[in-house]
Amino acid sequence: HAKMATVPHGFNIDAPRWDQSTFMGRLKHFLNITDPRTVLVPEQELDRAKALVEACRTGQVPPGSSLEQLLYAKKLYDSAFHPDSGEKMNLFGRMSFQVPGGMALTGCMLQFYRTVPAVVFWQWVNQSFNAFVNYTNRNAASPISLKQIGVAYVTATGTALATAMGLNLCTKRAPPLLARWVPFVAVAAANCVNIPMMRQQEIINGVTVTDQNNNELGHSRRAAVKGIAQVVVSRITMAAPGMIILPIIMERLEKYPFMQQIRVLHGPLQVLLSGGFLLLMVPAACALFPQRCSLALSSLEVELRDSIVTKHGDKVPYVYFNKGL
Repeated sequence: HAKMATVPHGFNIDAPRWDQSTFMGRLKHFLNITDPRTVLVPEQELDRAKALVEACRTGQVPPGSSLEQLLYAKKLYDSAFHPDSGEKMNLFGRMSFQVPGGMALTGCMLQFYRTVPAVVFWQWVNQSFNAFVNYTNRNAASPISLKQIGVAYVTATGTALATAMGLNLCTKRAPPLLARWVPFVAVAAANCVNIPMMRQQEIINGVTVTDQNNNELGHSRRAAVKGIAQVVVSRITMAAPGMIILPIIMERLEKYPFMQQIRVLHGPLQVLLSGGFLLLMVPAACALFPQRCSLALSSLEVELRDSIVTKHGDKVPYVYFNKGL
């Protein structure tokens, strides 16, 4: 290999480019790493990006590397590798796949909502995708067994199907628009089950909490509950605009004669419109709460709080942890 060049002065590859304490800063950050175009980047290029990021962490980069190249490598690294473990995430579980994957599933759920078999099939496919995304984006410091994954998957899928089918029966005589909103209610209910179940190890054993300087302080179940609750809110927010506003748009459009003549295109049209909503909503929902979540010392479990006070006195007012996505 050629002689290594030093990193630009003061450049820290792990420091966020935008202020993560503000919503706009987080939105820019997630617009960058949930960019669906990164899904098309070949594996070798992702591996090269990881090597460049790791070289940069040690203070060495290949000669001639520009700041733009380093930032692009960081973007690819953040989009494809897990923030805790550094392992490459499965393509379908990455947040950058949420737009192409989510638009296809949302469009199909909104289009095929009238018959029970269609509702069952698309809710099952959607929950399978969700379970995969939740597992991929968990806090990797908390391992989960195959049995727990299976129970989480079956419970969430059962919740989605029971909600969708129950509401479908209730909305038979209701205005047509209410029936179109059934998929959203089912998705929201399932998210409330799927995410905590898939990440139950964090609730049982706690997540690793650190001080401001990333020094490990212990494990907290309360931190896990806060992080998971924020992820549930984010995921429901991600789905809401498309699944609530799009049915209103389609309800209006379908009254026009030209729309009645092109029924075969209604499905593809809903998929495309869902993609438009998700392009903005995926980064916006991820940006609702800081990824590096904080919790006041006074809110921690008594034992953990006492052990931190014993070791550090009043120097640690807040603890920090990765809430996952």
